Amino acid sequence: MYLTKEAKEKIFKKHGKDVKNTGSAEGQIALFTHRIDHLTEHLKKNRKDYNTERSLVKLVGKRRALLDYLTKKDVLRYRAIVKELGLRK
Repeated sequence: MYLTKEAKEKIFKKHGKDVKNTGSAEGQIALFTHRIDHLTEHLKKNRKDYNTERSLVKLVGKRRALLDYLTKKDVLRYRAIVKELGLRK
C-alpha cells in the first residue's frame, strides 16, 4: 500500500500531537489530505478511473465535515490546521 505504518505515525505525530492520538480532528484531516493528494495524482494519469474519482469525492466530503466540526468547536485550531496543510489560498 502507498501509505505505510511509519508514514501514518509520522502524520499523526506531526498533526495529532502524538502517535497514539489517531482520532484527533487535526490528525484525521492531515491523513485525509495526504490520501486526497495521492488520489489526485492517480486520477491525473488515469482519468477514466471512476471508482477512484468517487472515492476522492467521498474523502473530500469527510474532510470538509471534519473542518466544519473544527470550525464550530475551536476556530483557532481550524485556522492552524488550514495554514499548516495549505488548504486555502
